[in-house]
Amino acid sequence: MSKLLKGKPVADEVYAELAQRTETLRADGEALQLAVVTVTGDPASAYYVQAKRKVAERIGIGFRLYEFAADCTEADLLACIAGLNADPAVHGIMLELPLPKHLSTSRITEAIEPLKDVDGVTPASKLALLTGAPGLVPATPQACIRLAKHYGYSLSGSNVTLVGRGKTVGMPLFHLLQREQATVTVCHSRTRDLKQHLAHAEIAFVAVGFGGLVTSGMIHPELVLIDAGMNERPDGTIAGDVDPDAGAMAAAFTPTPGGIGTLTTALLFDNVYKAYELQRAAGQKEGHL
Repeated sequence: MSKLLKGKPVADEVYAELAQRTETLRADGEALQLAVVTVTGDPASAYYVQAKRKVAERIGIGFRLYEFAADCTEADLLACIAGLNADPAVHGIMLELPLPKHLSTSRITEAIEPLKDVDGVTPASKLALLTGAPGLVPATPQACIRLAKHYGYSLSGSNVTLVGRGKTVGMPLFHLLQREQATVTVCHSRTRDLKQHLAHAEIAFVAVGFGGLVTSGMIHPELVLIDAGMNERPDGTIAGDVDPDAGAMAAAFTPTPGGIGTLTTALLFDNVYKAYELQRAAGQKEGHL
């Protein structure tokens, strides 16, 4: 029988660590703060914002919400982000995506201070990921690595097939897998025979955003499948990139929902703490100049 790789046990570990850290900081007179900037009009974004608020309250991290009307201007958002960049009480900034089409996602995300970029979307964060310099890494790729390790799957030297090379998950995950010394094959829209590449894999990470892309006919029984896809079905339910029947034929697989997404939220808040540490280190360095 296929092993189910649930995200909740791993997320609970992260939350326990964070709760302890925030309690220690409070004892020292410090309080972590996450600021979320959102534009109204997208129901999914509204849901995720409230979910993050609940988590922040549970683990003792301050939560600020800056909500803008759907017809807001880039200048409105840029002014808000500039203020948050300059506010020492704010340790993490997150811009909820997608934005309305009249707004430039790239210009607005690039305005975020890299040391507060808990989503890892700024050019400086991407460069740090590439070079291995200190920086903030997107939460979903982190979740893929941490979940695999939690369940005892070694990445060093393993044959890994990564399906997807997107900017948000696939490419950051590729660089993290390189750090782990995995042997990685990257598959994408031009790949001719996905089944062939999965046949040689010990572990497969799937992050495409196309529901049911990986089917049962592509799976071998020794494969470990980690599905980072999140797709909404016509009936409003959530599905991954791997067909559930395909997952059940593998040695192990992550469920959707209940897998990578659950852990991603926890690691987003872990990035708030990492951002705090980076800001403190930067402040200490400046103080010594």
